[in-house]
Amino acid sequence: MNSRCVLLAAVILSACGASPPPESEQALDSGAPLLPEQAAFDVLHYDIALEVDPDERSIEGEVTVRAEAVTDLDLLVLDLDPRYEVTAVRDAAGGELEFEWRGAQLWIQLGGTVRTGDEVAATVAYRGQPREAPLPPWDGGFTWETTPEGEPWVGVSCQMHGADVWWPCKDHPSDEPDHGVDLRFTVPEPLECVSNGRLIGVSDAGDGRRTFHWQVSTPINNYDVTLNIAPFVKVERAYTSVTGEEMPIAWWALPGGVERAERLLDEYVDFVRFLEEELGPYPFRADKCGVVDTPYLAMEHQTVIAYGGEDDQSRFDFHWILFHELVHEWWGNLVSASDWRDFWLHEGFDGYMEARYVEARQGRDAYHRYLDEFYKPTLLNRAPVAPFETRTMGQIFATLDTDPPSRDADAYFKGALVLHTLRHLIGDETFATALRRWAYPDPASEAVTDGRQCRFASTEEFQALVERLSGQDLDWFFHVYLRQPELPVLVTEVREGELHLEWHVAGELEFPMPVEVETGGERVRVEMPVGRGSLSWVGDDEPVLDPDGWILRDLEEAEDPSQNLAS
Repeated sequence: MNSRCVLLAAVILSACGASPPPESEQALDSGAPLLPEQAAFDVLHYDIALEVDPDERSIEGEVTVRAEAVTDLDLLVLDLDPRYEVTAVRDAAGGELEFEWRGAQLWIQLGGTVRTGDEVAATVAYRGQPREAPLPPWDGGFTWETTPEGEPWVGVSCQMHGADVWWPCKDHPSDEPDHGVDLRFTVPEPLECVSNGRLIGVSDAGDGRRTFHWQVSTPINNYDVTLNIAPFVKVERAYTSVTGEEMPIAWWALPGGVERAERLLDEYVDFVRFLEEELGPYPFRADKCGVVDTPYLAMEHQTVIAYGGEDDQSRFDFHWILFHELVHEWWGNLVSASDWRDFWLHEGFDGYMEARYVEARQGRDAYHRYLDEFYKPTLLNRAPVAPFETRTMGQIFATLDTDPPSRDADAYFKGALVLHTLRHLIGDETFATALRRWAYPDPASEAVTDGRQCRFASTEEFQALVERLSGQDLDWFFHVYLRQPELPVLVTEVREGELHLEWHVAGELEFPMPVEVETGGERVRVEMPVGRGSLSWVGDDEPVLDPDGWILRDLEEAEDPSQNLAS
């Protein structure tokens, strides 16, 4: 376990050493089965208007939630950290609404029944000192820092706990605001405030303050909503999307970091080009493509990727964390899991694209080395990557009883290796098509920027897509690799001039995975229709199973290790 922690240190999974949140914070876990009262409405829009005081480390303002009734309802249930003081709740006409706290939720009486299909709005006025992130961005909240010159430097990251750590919302991945979000942040001059979407305007708020109005025109994951405050300097590059649209790429840098931003933007433009060519156009061209310097490592905040990494945080000659967060604009922000049980659709796909980028720029050997060095040694195989049952974010990242404590990261690394094996099984061309059609199911949707391009997705839907494109029944593949934790074991034995291969799988599940064998300088594909296969073998050369390492399997748990041949 210690070796795994060394590999994960200072990366997106560097939560090794982090303790589980105290009981008082566990109510803020994101996801979980929806209450009937929350399933009864669909959020249409959020309007967030807050004043941020860096000196007091406090926020104050109001959030308006506009929703449509899915069934008749007479109350609105919103999630919010109970550390805040809620001073009032009002309806659309400004009338006071009664409310009560129930744990980490506000139960708001609407003063009458809202009929199915009708809209309802409620404005929550509140204030307080938000949770400070103990380990941003994974264990999140606000990060209050200062620049090297002593100016305020503020950021927000809340993937683990959800957006209710700083604003009232329906904190569940299944409900993104259909019509986007308006964000109005008031901060002291001369500080700048950078947030999601496009900048609508900056206005004088009096008393040495300015209000920045940003607008997200598409649906957005709640945890992707953010703010960044500092004396930023904007650096920009001209860029033409694969669609032919002009789309500047911007970086908001600290004053002393302009040269660094200029240098990293050159690489970032190459990242964008690669991902557009592989997956389809950058999804949020109507808003912006941006990066902002943050006082924490990184996060995939939609249209304004957070990056606080250093120049030396690269491997295989590219700034992989920066690339990783950009990929989330496709896997996570364009295509979103509606339940955290499918979190691998964000992180496994995202991590796999790192290796694919290495392959495109450095070749197939580098691709395999990248997976061998950074992914394969980290696997835990303690829980299914994509369980059938609903999961919270905290459950997906379940803290393990190890020394030091660590979090299960198989959604990242095992998820990526599942895609690696799937590619080998269905072939390069079909796999490449599957990636593109997973991002944009209809080629016509690649031209869309009004929000219709964003969608929820599930593991079942991805399986159906791959089966349709490959013409294969792959239920066995997805079940073994994603629905249960144990890896398959390949057991081998030589009998009477034949090499016999047999898959051993937990629960005696079907696993007809073909295996490539190299012997005598030649490679043979051994079909395994019922989990067993064989080939003639005579000679002194020791066969090599799966010589390129395409098949995700357990190399340590063969029933008879003496019979487990070279791999």
